[in-house]
Amino acid sequence: MKEIILAYQGEMSLKGLNRATFESVLLKTMRRRLKSLGNFKIYKAQSTMYAEPAGDEDIDAAEERIGKIFGIAAISRAAVCPKDFAVIADTAKEYLCGALRAAKTFKVSAKRSDKTFPMDSMEIARELGGVLLSAYPHLKVDVHHPDVNVTVEIRDFAAYVHGGKKPGAGGLPVSTSGKAALMLSGGIDSPVAAYMMAKRGLSLACVHFASPPYTSERARMKVLTLAKKLTPYTGNLNVYVVPYTAAQEHIRDNAPEDLFTVLMRRSMMRITRVLCEKESADAIVTGESLAQVASQTLKAIACTDAAQSLPVLRPCIGMDKTEITDIARKIDTYETSILPYEDCCTIFTPPHPKTKPHLDEIEAAEAGMPGLAELEAQAAAQAEVVYVNL
Repeated sequence: MKEIILAYQGEMSLKGLNRATFESVLLKTMRRRLKSLGNFKIYKAQSTMYAEPAGDEDIDAAEERIGKIFGIAAISRAAVCPKDFAVIADTAKEYLCGALRAAKTFKVSAKRSDKTFPMDSMEIARELGGVLLSAYPHLKVDVHHPDVNVTVEIRDFAAYVHGGKKPGAGGLPVSTSGKAALMLSGGIDSPVAAYMMAKRGLSLACVHFASPPYTSERARMKVLTLAKKLTPYTGNLNVYVVPYTAAQEHIRDNAPEDLFTVLMRRSMMRITRVLCEKESADAIVTGESLAQVASQTLKAIACTDAAQSLPVLRPCIGMDKTEITDIARKIDTYETSILPYEDCCTIFTPPHPKTKPHLDEIEAAEAGMPGLAELEAQAAAQAEVVYVNL
């Protein structure tokens, strides 16, 4: 019995004349993600992507990977059989045997896109339901909340039998919305921001600021581990590790203490803007949440954004810490994020940072640090690129 994976498109079906472009990207993504698992034939028909193993490839691993690909609304593992009702009935009894034996209730759903099939959807559901009740007399029909939804899809080339759909990752295929640079710290928020923007079709590069000896090699490895955990969703990532010690010390030693945090954030934004040019990225992504800390008040954010001209995307801006943490747990970054290694955003933090800075005082403070621009340029030029692969 041949088993394949059906991956159903979601939001892409609304893309009109651009739909073919989105579908092409999604097919390429599926091929890349499954390549290391063996030989899978990936193809599209009727708003569904098919992943068909050539032999004994690991279909469990394939299902897990496909479930993390943005652009897929739902997935099913299905048995393929000829379009003959007797064969379909035998396939359903055998393929779903374990699930039906363990269930108390079931229903049968049928979809017939091949209108030449001699039975319509209602007939298929009714007749197959009778067959399954005879084979598994302990079952009862529940059309509203069944334990198992036995599904038959009659398509152009074959019939597919499965136990219902599971939610996919949703969203849009990565790269269809352009590219951005993510400011990746070692905290909980920025990996969540990466996940959320990748879900909207953004391809990402990452920028991490390191300040040795104030930050350790373990902190650097923590960030690279976070990047690795993101790759099932984002694809391969370039991580720029920026040596930020000199610029950060310069700000600490020459600026008003209460403005240090905003001045540092502006400096990081300018460096990230330079690295965006190397990556042909058109936006910056951060994990900031409104009013979570002093540098994330409305006035502080306004001062930070004024440091450079690219759009700054903040997908976590309206979320509280519980909501962000829930997503971090879902994508398996939370336990890494809470490892107690310092990052440069938390060192030199003043005891009483100004929460309502004004742009004119920020710019005046920067005017008193004429050497900062050169230090920022050096930091951007000396950034190490680490390639993190899926």
